[in-house]
Amino acid sequence: MASASAPLRVVLVEDSVLLREGLVRLFDEAGYVTAGAWGDAEDIVDRVRGARADVAILDVRLPPAFRDEGIRAALTLRAALPAVGILVLSQYVEGVYARELLAGGEGGVGYLLKDRVTSLDEFTDAVERVRERGTVLDPLVVQGLLSSRPDPLSALTPRERDVLALMAEGRSNASIADRLYIGVGAVEKNISAIFAKLGLEESGTEHRRVLAVLAFLQRP
Repeated sequence: MASASAPLRVVLVEDSVLLREGLVRLFDEAGYVTAGAWGDAEDIVDRVRGARADVAILDVRLPPAFRDEGIRAALTLRAALPAVGILVLSQYVEGVYARELLAGGEGGVGYLLKDRVTSLDEFTDAVERVRERGTVLDPLVVQGLLSSRPDPLSALTPRERDVLALMAEGRSNASIADRLYIGVGAVEKNISAIFAKLGLEESGTEHRRVLAVLAFLQRP
């Protein structure tokens, strides 16, 4: 992992040459070191380990079949190199993949739509949050996951649901407060209520914020 003074090291797996080169330029502009940029996920663990990457960014659909090679590679990396942040890119909202990636609950993962990379600030913010073990979901991914699902979280108040939805986007308490025009203390109070209503007791091994988001996204 990079030290506080060392530039962030990223690797990129994207089959589109134009998008791959564009992202490498974006990384250069952000001050990152592109330690690897490949068109497929073959031998991904060895490649990422050799690159000493802090964050790996992967397309969902990669050669040879262009189905789920990228997400499978991401899950393999999570198991083999858990310290490496994982940011998955997709052209479409694919909820099964997003939930599978989040299932471990440890943080350090993200799922963005490719349109997101048009904004340098938004994209680099996502990369940084993943590096710092945060969880990042594009708002459109969140909406897509929720649009066809009934809501079993009936115990939550409307304000608590608003707070949880913004948590699911990977926002900090301060950012949630800004969006909802309330104080940070009020956000913390709502989050505590969410944890209590979802039965998420404080634990030394479980990340309650991620587990709350998972409960929000995995409603039957």
